[in-house]
Amino acid sequence: MVKSKGKPRQKHIPQRTCVACRETKSKRDLVRVVLLTEGGVAVDETGKRNGRGAYLCRQLACWELAIKRGSLGRALRTTLSPEDLLVLEAYAASLASTPMAEDHAAAADAAAAGAAAADAAAADAADTDGLMPAQSR
Repeated sequence: MVKSKGKPRQKHIPQRTCVACRETKSKRDLVRVVLLTEGGVAVDETGKRNGRGAYLCRQLACWELAIKRGSLGRALRTTLSPEDLLVLEAYAASLASTPMAEDHAAAADAAAAGAAAADAAAADAADTDGLMPAQSR
């Protein structure tokens, strides 16, 4: 029996959901937080450590939201201790200084500047009301 050479098989990409913003993304795009068997939590960049895990986006806003709402503790089925919160907040602070976060902030600033320029152009167009200036004779 000979297999037919059809389309190449598409590789499966695991999907996970951020516990803060509830967006579904590929597993590699998210950061895993693990409840360790010996107690405490750890940030697992590799996604391979043993223990119950929860996923968060690599954005500071998601980390702050998950800590504030308590959704991270709920996902891990535990109450986060003050020491655990310090570890998570320290990692979240490191996200604020990454180039990826700066790119997001720069893109947001550029979008805001573009919107302001479009508003100014619309205001200028509205001032003329489509009327031509009076012609001199």
